[in-house]
Amino acid sequence: MKKGNLSYLAQAGMIAAIYAALTYLAMVFNLAYGSIQFRFSEALTILPIFTPAAVPGLAIGCLIGNLASPYPLDLIFGTAASLIAALLTRAVRNVRIKKLPVLAPLPPVLVNAVIVGLQITLFTPGETASLTGFLIAAVQVGLGQFAVCYLLGLPLGIALEKSGAAKAIFPPSAKRKS
Repeated sequence: MKKGNLSYLAQAGMIAAIYAALTYLAMVFNLAYGSIQFRFSEALTILPIFTPAAVPGLAIGCLIGNLASPYPLDLIFGTAASLIAALLTRAVRNVRIKKLPVLAPLPPVLVNAVIVGLQITLFTPGETASLTGFLIAAVQVGLGQFAVCYLLGLPLGIALEKSGAAKAIFPPSAKRKS
C-alpha cells in the first residue's frame, strides 16, 4: 500500500472515531438525536476543506454514532446526510470571504435540516406528516446544526489554518482525490 493511501485511510479512520466518540458524548447529555440536537461531532464537518479523507471519515463516523440512535432510520438518513454534506463542503472549500471559509459550514446545516427534518416528520411515532411538521423539525435541526457548525466548526477550521496545524495534521500525501 502506498504511503498516500495509508495516510488517507488513517485520517478517515481517525475522523470517524473522533466523530463517533463526540456523538456519544453528546448522547450522554441527550443532545445527539431527535429534532433538537447539539452534536459536538458536527464541528468536524469543517474538515473536508482540508482533506478528502474527511468525506468518508464523517460518513462512517456518523454511521457508527447513529448505532446508538433511538431512530433506526438514522443509520440510513443521517449517514446519507453526512455524506452529502461532506461532499458539498469539499466542493465549496475554496470559496472564501476575506480569506475565511464561511460557506463551508453551510452544507451540513442545510442538508441535515432537510434530510433529518424529513426523517423526523415521516418516521417518528406521534409526529404529523405535514408541511408544518416538516418545517418545524427542519428549523429545529437546522438551528442546532447552525450553532455547532458556525460557533464550533468554523472557529476550529480557522484555528487549524492559522496555526498551521491543518498542514501538519493533513499532509498533502493524504490527498488522494479532490
